[in-house]
Amino acid sequence: MKNLKNKIAFVTGASSGFGEATAYKLAKNGMNLIICARRFEKIKKIASDIKKKFKVKVLPLELDVRKYKDVKKTIKELPKEWRKIEVLVNNAGLSRGLNKIQDGVLLDWEEMIDTNVKGLLYVTKEIIPLMLANKSGHIVNVGSIAGHEVYVAGNVYCATKHAVDALTKGMRMDLNGTPIKVSTVDPGLAETEFSIVRFRGDKTRAKTVYNGVTPLYAEDVADAIEYIVTRKDSVNIAEIILLPKAQANCSIVYRD
Repeated sequence: MKNLKNKIAFVTGASSGFGEATAYKLAKNGMNLIICARRFEKIKKIASDIKKKFKVKVLPLELDVRKYKDVKKTIKELPKEWRKIEVLVNNAGLSRGLNKIQDGVLLDWEEMIDTNVKGLLYVTKEIIPLMLANKSGHIVNVGSIAGHEVYVAGNVYCATKHAVDALTKGMRMDLNGTPIKVSTVDPGLAETEFSIVRFRGDKTRAKTVYNGVTPLYAEDVADAIEYIVTRKDSVNIAEIILLPKAQANCSIVYRD
């Protein structure tokens, strides 16, 4: 098992859900954290709580991964003591709407593509050189079961997560022979703010997604990420597909 104590992790989309749970999990392993999201007030509160609970260093950053200039500037201006990033968790992502392609909303499409695909690329592009310079690193991309299958009205969201799957495989090939490992965690039905965001704050509609089923929770995905990054250097967990017991695939879910 790899010792992560005093090493640095960079977690995107850390203001809630998988990102927040992963930040806590990595801090429990003794990692110092750079956590970022658009909701800076939430990030600051999380940073303060983590520092109190785990006595690690936490650098909270306000960052919209869709804006390449901001990503580049933020990472370029990291203080020297924060530049030895060992683990990058590309978690920032979202879904908007649930419309068939003929009823699709252009703004929704662009937000999903800009966040889920381009945002992941922007952050990775800026952090890979730091990992190469440090001669060590592990990139963990948070994908989805929707990156392996497609469901009705999931068209563009599924396409973005298929892109994450392809990019992960491409990164692993391109970085082969370097000190950097590349992995992905692909969850199924998980109860976070995901559906609330998808339905633009409609909590009643979001709740129906989980009716009659015990879903995954953010901590389950954080557990998988912890397992991935704590393997010894010679081992790389390429991919974990994580489903709740009640889910067989994107479309088949047993509900009581």
